[in-house]
Amino acid sequence: MFNAQRPNLDDLPTNRQLIRATLIAAASAGALLVAVILPSEYGVDPTGAGRVLGLTQMGEIKVQLAEEAAQDAAADAAAAERTSRPAPAQASAGSAQPTVVQAQPGRPSAPAGRNDTTRLTLAPGQGAEIKLTADRGARIAFNWSVEGGHVNYDTHADAPGISYHGYGKGRESTGEQGELIAAFDGSHGWFWRNRSGAPVTITLRTQGEYGEVKRVV
Repeated sequence: MFNAQRPNLDDLPTNRQLIRATLIAAASAGALLVAVILPSEYGVDPTGAGRVLGLTQMGEIKVQLAEEAAQDAAADAAAAERTSRPAPAQASAGSAQPTVVQAQPGRPSAPAGRNDTTRLTLAPGQGAEIKLTADRGARIAFNWSVEGGHVNYDTHADAPGISYHGYGKGRESTGEQGELIAAFDGSHGWFWRNRSGAPVTITLRTQGEYGEVKRVV
């Protein structure tokens, strides 16, 4: 038969002591959340301590990688949807592979409108995004090249109510060219990330029926 000695009531913590211990634990957890977890996991640093400790930079990288993963997943889904559709006629050897959605009847065979050349330099690991505003069916001829290394890229669009529409993507590219046909009224463009070990310079040349050209990121 097991016999256990009952504790003396005087040895047990009082309600006041329990409440105090709970408040101390909650305050400690809150301090850790604000000073360590938020900066290191989400890049949010309300106190500034995370940046001093190097945690904020780590959190910003995690957030950036999560955003890239989400974009990659969305682009993969869009690519899978496109491959399930009937393939267009193959372009002749040596011609540029177009990055397009669908042609609109009555549109000219070559894009008209404005011409722009945009250059930007990216440090290793840095990303940048260029967007053009265009109406549905607008044709935009593009040619971009990379000096000094290679980049991962994602050609996509967005609009009010449409967070992401993928046209095409690739890895370790030194340049792409083709024609983009706007799927809807909105912003259409390219996101690049330098995956080389040195700075790279991207030169983007565009011609067609579009409005504003701006760097988003």
